[in-house]
Amino acid sequence: MFEIINHKLYKMKNLLFTSIILMLISCSNTIKNNDSIVVFDDSILNIIDRTTEIEYIADSLSVAEGPLWDENSSSLLFTQVPKNKIYKWNEQEGYEVYISPSGFTNYAPVIPNIGLSGANGLTFDSDGNLIIAQHGDRRLSKIDNSPTTNPNFTTIVDNYEGSRFNSPNDLVVSSSGDIFFTDPTYGFMNLSDWSFDESVKELDFSGVYKYSSGSGIELVSNELDFPNGLALSNDERYLYVNSSNMTDAPIIQKIDLENENKSELFFDGTELAKESPGNFDGLKVHSSGNIFTTGPNGILVLSEDGKLLANIKFKDMLTNCAFDSDENYLYVTGFSFVARIALNSVIHP
Repeated sequence: MFEIINHKLYKMKNLLFTSIILMLISCSNTIKNNDSIVVFDDSILNIIDRTTEIEYIADSLSVAEGPLWDENSSSLLFTQVPKNKIYKWNEQEGYEVYISPSGFTNYAPVIPNIGLSGANGLTFDSDGNLIIAQHGDRRLSKIDNSPTTNPNFTTIVDNYEGSRFNSPNDLVVSSSGDIFFTDPTYGFMNLSDWSFDESVKELDFSGVYKYSSGSGIELVSNELDFPNGLALSNDERYLYVNSSNMTDAPIIQKIDLENENKSELFFDGTELAKESPGNFDGLKVHSSGNIFTTGPNGILVLSEDGKLLANIKFKDMLTNCAFDSDENYLYVTGFSFVARIALNSVIHP
């Protein structure tokens, strides 16, 4: 009888030992989720890894904007709008002033001490010149891509039908060299109380424009009160435009450039805006066709048909985003920081 009991105890010990081993193996293979990344559709896991950590590369900033990857120097360019400066960051040297002043040189009438008079959006033309959306000077200008504290800006365009722009905000250049840009009134906003002084405003709308060196300026749309970030689809047929009117129209608009610039609602963020802070500000299109946009609660990742795929959360509200040349990293600018997050192309090469 004791032999039977001992045999049963032996089997129970073996079973318990085996269970513990299996549990340990299971725990070692468990994927640790990052609370900053929420995945709604597993298809996005081809691009982002839900375990990757956010890296804050510059802090204690004031309205960082316009992130742009400079492939020639393997550096990120970005602006601080109230500081009226453009900065350069890389892994070896950190960040430093690159161009100063950046957006206000007394070229155009502005509101004194308004706060948001520096450069905002940045991009490159086909010749490698830096194209700048200048709040204070109320124009698009270009400058060769080199550090300077005595910049010589060349005006590309500064008016529509004889009226000065409000404050050009963000821009994107097509493969043919056309420049699409938005022109809301944020250059007239006082940061101290978020009020607007439009005493020098000359246009009665906020436009989305296309500028061509051959045909000049064209109004693409004036439907949005606060058009902000914009990006072209990979085939350049569609123009995505963020509306940063988070009270009345927290949406993303999709404009068909091959069909008389007809627009449609691409994404409605009304419910998200009720739940979380953050603006539809800057956005970029990934080579996959997915759209990465700032919005309520951080970065929203959307499919080409407007489906929410993922949400990447940051410590403060965001202003814009950009990829490096190989799409190894997503860089973001915020009201107080610049950060990046590694994508699968570098995590799982």
